[in-house]
Amino acid sequence: MDLNSASTVVLQVLTQATSQDTAVLKPAEEQLKQWEIQPGFYSVLLNIFTNHTLDVNVRWIAVLYFKNGIDRYWRRVAPHALSEEEKSTLRAGLITNFNEPVNQIATQISVLIAKVARLDCPRQWPELIPTLLESVKVQDDLRQHRALLTFYHVTKTLASKRLAADRKLFYDLASGIYSFACSLWNHHTDTFLQQIFTGDEAAATSSLERTLLSLKVLRKLTVHGFVEPHRNVEVMVSDTCRSIGTENVCRDRLEKTIILFTKVLLDFLDQHPFSFTPLIQRSLEFAVSYVFTEAGEGVAFERFIVQCMNLIKMIVKNYAYKPSKHFEDSSPETLEAHKIKTSFFTYPTLMEICRRLVSHYFLLTEEELTMWEEDPEGFTVEETGGDSWKYSLRPCTEVLFIDIFHEYNQTLTPVLLEMVHSLQGPTNVEDTNALLIKDAVYNAVGLAAYELFDSVDFDQWFKNQLLAELQVSHNRYKPIRRRVIWLIGQWISVKFKSDLRPMLYEAIRNLLQDQDLVVCIHKYDFEFRTEQFLPYLESMFTLLFQLLQEVTECDTKMHVLHVLSCVIERVNIQIRPYVGCLVQYLPLLWKQSEEHNMLRCAILTTLIHLIQGLGADSKNLYPFLLPIIQLSTDVSQPPHVYLLEDADITFYFFLFSPREENKLSSENLRTCFKIINAYIFLSPSEFLQVYSGDLCRSFCELLKDITTEGQVQVLKVVMHANILPISPILFWYPVVMSTYLGVIGRVLLQNASFFSLLLSQMACECGQELLGNMIEMWVDRMDNITQPERRKLSALALLSLLPSDNSVIQDKFCGIINISVEGLHDVMTEDPETRTYKDCMLMSHFEEPKVTEDEEPPTEQDKRKKMLALKDPVHTVSLQQFVYEKLKAQQELLGEQAFQALMETVDTEIVTQLQEFLQGF
Repeated sequence: MDLNSASTVVLQVLTQATSQDTAVLKPAEEQLKQWEIQPGFYSVLLNIFTNHTLDVNVRWIAVLYFKNGIDRYWRRVAPHALSEEEKSTLRAGLITNFNEPVNQIATQISVLIAKVARLDCPRQWPELIPTLLESVKVQDDLRQHRALLTFYHVTKTLASKRLAADRKLFYDLASGIYSFACSLWNHHTDTFLQQIFTGDEAAATSSLERTLLSLKVLRKLTVHGFVEPHRNVEVMVSDTCRSIGTENVCRDRLEKTIILFTKVLLDFLDQHPFSFTPLIQRSLEFAVSYVFTEAGEGVAFERFIVQCMNLIKMIVKNYAYKPSKHFEDSSPETLEAHKIKTSFFTYPTLMEICRRLVSHYFLLTEEELTMWEEDPEGFTVEETGGDSWKYSLRPCTEVLFIDIFHEYNQTLTPVLLEMVHSLQGPTNVEDTNALLIKDAVYNAVGLAAYELFDSVDFDQWFKNQLLAELQVSHNRYKPIRRRVIWLIGQWISVKFKSDLRPMLYEAIRNLLQDQDLVVCIHKYDFEFRTEQFLPYLESMFTLLFQLLQEVTECDTKMHVLHVLSCVIERVNIQIRPYVGCLVQYLPLLWKQSEEHNMLRCAILTTLIHLIQGLGADSKNLYPFLLPIIQLSTDVSQPPHVYLLEDADITFYFFLFSPREENKLSSENLRTCFKIINAYIFLSPSEFLQVYSGDLCRSFCELLKDITTEGQVQVLKVVMHANILPISPILFWYPVVMSTYLGVIGRVLLQNASFFSLLLSQMACECGQELLGNMIEMWVDRMDNITQPERRKLSALALLSLLPSDNSVIQDKFCGIINISVEGLHDVMTEDPETRTYKDCMLMSHFEEPKVTEDEEPPTEQDKRKKMLALKDPVHTVSLQQFVYEKLKAQQELLGEQAFQALMETVDTEIVTQLQEFLQGF
């Protein structure tokens, strides 16, 4: 692509690519896509986005296309890769001038230079770092800032590389430029402070921006640039705990700079805990003074407090600082750090931290109370957000409390118990501060439940204090009622007598009528005794269902569904009288939750428990259920990522999909096999009449490329289905042979003529006789068949080949009799009184098993399996009788003389054993 002639054309198309008209935009995008692989295209883009006279939007598009092209075409091995000559020209052009006037474009240019640096620096681009170091010294403010911005992005990118060779290069870079980076940061910091002193706010803002960028560079070099930072004097003398005190000028950027100081400490502590040891004392003094003393009042802002708390937490919790149970086994570095921690966290310090955490940071603010009053659902969702402890003050405070209390529980338990004892009895509803203090203390006791196990008699506290608190109906007491039910939820899995649960159910039932309080009910662990809960089942279920309809937040609906699912799961079939309303509502909720996959997961879980509870009555759910299963298990649909794991009611059509992308994991295949078995048990004739062909084809495909274990799983399904996916590959795997022989045995017993026809067809295709080989292999592999049921099945199957005048079968007569006698030994038991034998595997009728109170009653599936087993030849046909009838029929077919000649092929000892088993016939 010729630069001079192409620039005008490319500029025109880029201009069209900024259009809001899709008729203009789409062709332009298509043309640019075609040009991506043309030599010289990126040189044209470079000329365009560095031309400051052109439209900003056009330059923006150009720089984005350039940046994206680096990922696709810069590597030498990439298809349509840029030539080395063009890349050399582009690298030189990128760092010629750091004078981009538009901030957003300047940032993109810095990022794309960093992308190139990740691939080429320092080997193909040795001049990059020296050029940047020179450029950050220039006096021109714009050029200096852009060079510093690029310096930061390049450092950040190089620091992120993880291969050993790349790490070595970055260590070398860091040791070479660290001193310069420190002096750069000090220079801009001093300049900023001087300008603040003289009142030059505009210049101070600009200098502060440079200070921030310099510190970002220094952070990456400090954390990632040294194997052992504590051995580098410059790293350790950097005053990263230095505080900046100014008037309320440039507050936003100043706060960012302060936060960056704390990030340096946090990253350094995380990556190099032992190098951080000399900083433990100063860091703790710094953080504790600003967060837990009056020194921070009016100065510390929320994000800074959060970072300081994270710093304290990481020091307290750091495993590198915890000695072994036997001190002598600990490293000197660990003991040194532990000594510093111990000397700092004295009783007065810990007591002050604990008291201030509870009485200051745990207090609900006016803003939180207002939010809860106006939007209780939104308040709860925000309060329980995922990783919010890292960034938000309240969750961060609670995590710090938990970690400190766990580490120093012997010291802090008396402190917290003293606070609890001071709050005995009801609190005056007019005393707002006293209510907030009680809420905070109860919060602390809930968070420390496991640590307080031996120190708090929770059962007595529940009966004598907490239950009464739940019964105070005044509107101002609502925060206490909410906190108490949350507190019980924290303790119930730690220490709570089951005898007290009915009292708790009664209290929860009352709370369920107050929507402002029910948002925390989901915290309660519904691990209950069914008989205790049954008196409350109807009212609780009704109230929970009403709540499910009334709440609007997706997260709250999920929690209510979770509780409903738990109740349904625990009471099982006893839920049947009460679920009609829920069954009718779930289709509407499913439709409303189209954009909320996690809520749909909760609906699926509820459906699973509903089906288990309803049993055969769940057929009314099928019109709603089957489309849900289809969506959940269709791996071509995006929602399957969320729903497939929960859809253990997965449908069998999984296996029949021809699409390559519908290949399933082994775990999902197991689930499919279970489901197919379930359908076979439920309605074998109807199911197999429709799907047996599909199953055979799918199984034959599966058997070609799955593991031995997978083959066994397939054959277990096949055995239940009495279908025969013939796959010659199986004859090479002895491990699955016993299972495969079981399949053949069932087909032989069920449909001998079909099996004979199939075997003949296969013999023609492979050009060899198969029946004799099969019988011989069966006899040889009999020792591999260990289950008595399958050994009897083998004997029945081979005996079913008799009577026969087929010479092949007669040649293998000895082997058939051997297997039959082995089977008789396995299944026949002798009556010591009558000296007669009886087949112990015969089953005549189904008996409902007796179960104890602690045992689960048999499911419908269990009953169906039992009923199907009653029809199994293994359990309906007497092997003794079958042997006798088949031998008699063979004798009648051949005549006495020929039959006796056939019997003489059998070992005399086997014949003797056979005669003993057949006495009385």
